[in-house]
Amino acid sequence: MISLSDSQKIGMGLTGFGVFFLFFGMILFFDKALLAIGNILFVAGLSFVIGLERTFRFFFQRHKMKATGFFLGGVFVVLIGWPIIGVVLEVYGFFLLFRGFFPVAVGFIRRVPILGSLLNLPGIKGLVDKVGESNAMV
Repeated sequence: MISLSDSQKIGMGLTGFGVFFLFFGMILFFDKALLAIGNILFVAGLSFVIGLERTFRFFFQRHKMKATGFFLGGVFVVLIGWPIIGVVLEVYGFFLLFRGFFPVAVGFIRRVPILGSLLNLPGIKGLVDKVGESNAMV
């Protein structure tokens, strides 16, 4: 079992609530208040989970500056009141930031019994293979 410190437990809670508020904000037709709360909670939770220094190093690596600009720019655009444009920018930045993690996630999901068989369906397999490539979204 993985042992978590108290700050990491708080960070997991903040991140979970952030994802919930983001999802709920999108369900309620891009409610800007819920999206703003979700963005703040998500970024704060990430900082608690991996630490401030590692969060800063993750976002501001030289090869991730474009992705960071889109993600944090999307957060800013949501905060100033344009939720749809902000979410589009955030999602693009998110995919650019975490594209190195997608092959690991796809490989893990393919080993899960029911989900693995769903990912091998004819229409989905090509898309999943493209997302599963390490440099598919360069």
